[in-house]
Order: sequence, then structure tokens, then C-alpha cells
Amino acid sequence: MAIVSTIRAIGNRIVNAVWRIGVAARFFFLTLLYSGNSFRRFHLIIKELFSSGVMSLIIIIVAGLFVGMVLGLQGYETLKRYGSESALGVMVALGLVRELGPVMAALLFASRAGSAMTAEIGLMKATEQISAMEMMAVNPIARIVAPRFWAGVISMPLLAAMFSAVGIFGGYLVGVVQIGVDEGSFWSQMQAAVDFREDIMNGIIKSLVFGVVVTVIALFEGFDAPPTAEGVSGATTRTVVTSSLAILMLDFVLTAIMFRGA
Repeated sequence: MAIVSTIRAIGNRIVNAVWRIGVAARFFFLTLLYSGNSFRRFHLIIKELFSSGVMSLIIIIVAGLFVGMVLGLQGYETLKRYGSESALGVMVALGLVRELGPVMAALLFASRAGSAMTAEIGLMKATEQISAMEMMAVNPIARIVAPRFWAGVISMPLLAAMFSAVGIFGGYLVGVVQIGVDEGSFWSQMQAAVDFREDIMNGIIKSLVFGVVVTVIALFEGFDAPPTAEGVSGATTRTVVTSSLAILMLDFVLTAIMFRGA
């Protein structure tokens, strides 16, 4: 009987997981379907852009600066062993533009903006604001979900670009200003090595994919949260955990696709 109970429990978990994936896919489709209403009321997207994008700038800038400084310090110590200190700018720029910029910005976005979206929508559901909208014939997906979705998709590449730019400046501060790497070599080799299509565009594509995934997870968890304080708390936790794992897994998949021929 114990074996049967274990198999039944595993089966229930698998069925529930598949069911949630199906519901999330339908939720994503409805979000795209009702996005036209959001673009006709573009002020709603602008409002959410400020909430999810502008309000995340401080943590993005501070984290990007220190990540770039650490990259500059560690990279210099590694390159010095091979007499290639002048390539420090290349290492910092490629590391940020290709990987750390999109990934770290997405993780910070999920922790700050994604959790806020989940908590906000979960509280709206708990206080029956969503039910009130439905009673007044207002589509909650068109009014609440779609503007937040497009705000997340738009702001994520911009935040990743800001993270990479500030990170490169942090590497410059450590490598050139503090350690004394030649400034001309730092910038010239970086400009010669970083390719727009192979490096910058691939980083932008990554950040767009991360923005879609993180925002959909955050909105779905908030919309699906039980209308209790414990339910909203659990949904917020699931948003951060699921988004972080999805970002790391997708980063591997996208990297393997983009750079397999490099």
C-alpha cells in the first residue's frame, strides 16, 4: 500500500504540474489577445513602466557597478599571468554583454519587480477588486495584466543594457583608474572585439526572452494565488524561485543556440 500511495502522490504532482502549465499557457495567450486594449490606453503601460522599470534602476545600477568592479579585479589577476592585461576591457565587456548583463538584470528584476507584481495582483484578488471589475464588465486581463506584461517586456532589455554599461564603467574604474591598465588599450580592444550582431544583439534577445518569462510567471502566480495572506505570500515566493530557475535554464539553452557556431 505504501508503494501505491507513493505512486499516486507522484502521479498527482505530475498531473497538477501539467495542468498548471496548460493554464499558464492559456493565460499567456489571453494576455496577448487582449494586448490591443492596452496599446489603445498606452498611459497604462507608461504607468507600469515607471513602477517596474524606473523603480528598479537603483538596484540595477548599484549591482552592475560592483559586478563590473569585481570582474575588472578578478580579470586583471587572471590575465596578468599570461601577460594580457590590455585585454581586460574585452573580457569585462563580453562577460557583461553576453551573460552577466541579461542574467543578473533578469534575476534582480524578478526579485524586485516580479515579486511586486505578484503581490499587487494577489492582494487585488484577495480584496475582491478583480471580481468587482468582472461584475462591471471590465476584463481584468486587459486592464490589469496586459499593461504590466508589456511594461516588463519593454523595461527588461533597457535594464540589462544599463547593467552592462554601468558594469563596463566599473571595470574601467578598477582596471584603468585603480590598477593602471592602459586606457587606450582598454577601450580600443573592447571596441574591436565586441561585435554588434554576435554579442550585443544576442544579449538583447536573451533579455527579451527573460522579460517575457519573468513577467508571465509573476502575473500568473498573482492571478492564480489563493485569496488569503498565506496564499499571496506563497505566490510571491514561487514567483522569485520559479523565475530564477527559468532564467538560469533558459540562459543555458539560449547560449547553446546562439554561440554553438562561434
